[in-house]
Formats: sequence, structure tokens, C-alpha cells
Amino acid sequence: MKSVALHNLGCKVNSYELDVMQQMLQEKGYKIVSFDELADIYIINTCTVTNIADRKSRQMIHRARKLNPQAVVVAVGCYVQTGKDTIEKDGSVDLAIGNNRKKDLVSILEDYLARQEKMGRTVCDVIDVNQPCEYEEMKLEKTAEHTRAYIKIQDGCNQFCSYCIIPYARGRVRSRREEDILKEVKGIAEKGYQEIVLTGIHISSYGTDRGGCELPALLSGLHEIEGIRRIRLGSLEPRIVTEEFAGKISRLPKICPHFHLSLQSGSDTVLRRMNRRYDCEEYFRAVEYLRQYYEDPAITTDVIVGFPGETQEEFRETEAFLHRVKFFEMHIFKYSRRQGTRAAAMEGQLTEAEKAGRSAILMEAERRMSHAYRAGFVGREVEVLWEDKQVINGRTYWIGHTTQYIRAAEPAKDGEDLHNTIVKGKITGFLEEDIMLFG
Repeated sequence: MKSVALHNLGCKVNSYELDVMQQMLQEKGYKIVSFDELADIYIINTCTVTNIADRKSRQMIHRARKLNPQAVVVAVGCYVQTGKDTIEKDGSVDLAIGNNRKKDLVSILEDYLARQEKMGRTVCDVIDVNQPCEYEEMKLEKTAEHTRAYIKIQDGCNQFCSYCIIPYARGRVRSRREEDILKEVKGIAEKGYQEIVLTGIHISSYGTDRGGCELPALLSGLHEIEGIRRIRLGSLEPRIVTEEFAGKISRLPKICPHFHLSLQSGSDTVLRRMNRRYDCEEYFRAVEYLRQYYEDPAITTDVIVGFPGETQEEFRETEAFLHRVKFFEMHIFKYSRRQGTRAAAMEGQLTEAEKAGRSAILMEAERRMSHAYRAGFVGREVEVLWEDKQVINGRTYWIGHTTQYIRAAEPAKDGEDLHNTIVKGKITGFLEEDIMLFG
């Protein structure tokens, strides 16, 4: 029995795909071990969203080679897709597998192993993702998390934001068949999972490769599956959130009132340079539609600071817009120059010090907004899905999340097992800055 160590870099889509690859390997009799252990095969699911992600991918590949020089080192995913020539020159990878071939990982690996000896060069299996193609079906039977399952519904992106390499790494939009998604979720529900999170590279585009957005219809189908009590959406483009869209999904009570609307900048001029295809007023209308149909929905977002040419005035516009929206949480990123994108060649690249200063300002704003949003739930009744136990300040608590994705805690009692149960109760205060007390 050959041992395999897997390591993931990148987003929830990568995590989902790694779980499926691990599942496929286990079904074929491979022994899964920790990445720090001596293994016969090392598989690194790579990321290429930034130059830093490329570097981390290379570092993990080299680490695997050092752990066992005789092992077969396999690199899969986005870095392989965009950096095939670099990987071949590096020489640390035995087998390189592109994004569209992840579903065939086991057969490709076994064909390689059947040769009985290394080839002395990198063997690449990479398909050009820039050509139209079908969705590559990968089905998950179980997940590392025991209460929440991530379900991939599409791949690829057609947006071509000026800072982003993903369309070149993942290709054009490819939507998974609804019947395959429903079948997977029914299987997940039968195993006791109560919450699913829909994920993908650009889930707002679900169905557009077949003629139009099919996300509301998919949500309606998922809503009917017995056993699933929560449906959480991954990142949405603000343009999908019309009044009609908000009204439709609000009639599906399993949809969690937690919406991640990608913003990136609160300055219209920066948004145009980013090729984001909406302005701040359109974004704000989307937020207002959600707040019209949901009581205090959790609105989260991503913001990039220090985009090429960002002036002090444009930064102040972003800061003011964030305070206007009043987000629950914000992920603040310093712009990272990514070779191969239009933004990398733009004039006005900011210094790391300038980006760090602006990032610190927005992170403090995020801390205050997040505290204010959580504080608004003190004394209110919520439902918490309990996930696991955690020791905080010497005491054991059950930890879970509300539908808004507010983290909550309740003191654990001897003999009480709350795992994977949904309980109603009130938020009574703060345990820590980002954990609310439930009782």
C-alpha cells in the first residue's frame, strides 16, 4: 500500500477539489498520511492568484522533494496551469496535472507509477482551459468538516478583472449540471450534514454558459432536499443582486442571511481601472435590496488597497464608502502585483509602506464595524449550529455559528453532546471580541 501526503494552497474551491482527490485515492487503497511524514507520493494542490501564491506553491513542492527525494512529487491545479514551463525547468516535480484533469488524478498517477521508474523529467498533463469545454464532474462523499459541506457548482470566470490571473488558470465559465449537484447534496444530507455552502470560482455566473443565470432555480431545488437546513452562498457579484433576485431567495427560508458581495474598491475610478463592471451606487443598491428583504443580514466583502495609481483621494473615497455600507466583516488585501495581468504593467505602483499604512486604517475600521454588528445581536434570539468544542480561558465551550455566521459559544456540560445540533437561544454578550455568548 503506497502512502500519499496531500497539501492544499488557495481557496475553498481548491479545498473541495483536494477533498475529492483524497477520497478517490482512499477508494483505490492508498494510505493518506500527514504532509510532514515520509510518504511515497506527495500531492500539492497549487494556487496562482498572486505572485506570493506562486512562491508558496514552489516552496511546498521543494519541501516535498526534501522530505523524500525518492518520492513521486505531483503538482496539480492553477500554478501548473499557468506556470507549466517554469515547473518543467525547475525539475522538482515528477508529475504536473492541470485543472481540467484533477478528476483523472488517480488514473494519471497510476499510469505514471506503472512505468516502475521515474522519467527523469516532469511529465505534464495540462489541457488548454481557454478553449470551451464541459464542467469536469468531481463528486464529494464526505468532508473534513462534520457539520458543514462545501459544494462546488461551477468553475471558471469570464470577468477578466485587470488584476486577476484566474480566468487564465481556470478558463471560461463551466456550470455543473443541476441534477449532479442535487444528487451530491442528497448524499451529503443522508450522512447527517445540515449546512451546505455553495462555492465556485464565480457562482454568480452559474448557468450563463447555457444561456442565462440559473442560480435562483438551483437554490429552489436545493431548498427541497430533506435534511438540509441551511444553504450558505459563496461570494457573489453585486450585479446579480437585483430586487427580483433578493425577493426570490428571501422566500427560501433555508438561505442564510449572510452574503459576501465582492467590492474591491469604494472608488469608482479605481473600479474602472480594475474592470469591475459596476460602480459604488450599483453596489450600494444591491446591499439595500438585501436589507429590504432580510432583517440585519450579514454583509461581508473583499477590499484591495494600494491598487496601481490609487491616490489619497481615491483611498478616502473607499474608506468613506465602507463606513456608509457598514459591513459585518471585510477581508483587506494589499494589492499584489501579478505578472501576466494588465494591472502589473500599469503606472503608479504603490510602495509596500503605502499599502501597509492604508491596509492598517481599513483593518481598524473593519474591527469596529464587526464589533458593532455583533453587538446588535445581544439580547436577540438566534439559531446556532454547534460544531465542536474549544477551551477558552480554561473553560470548555461548544462553538458554532448563527445563520449570519456570527461565532457563538456556550459552556459545555458533562455528558452533553451538542455536535451537529441546531439550538435556539439568545445572545447574552461577548466571550471574546469575535465570539458571542449564547444561552
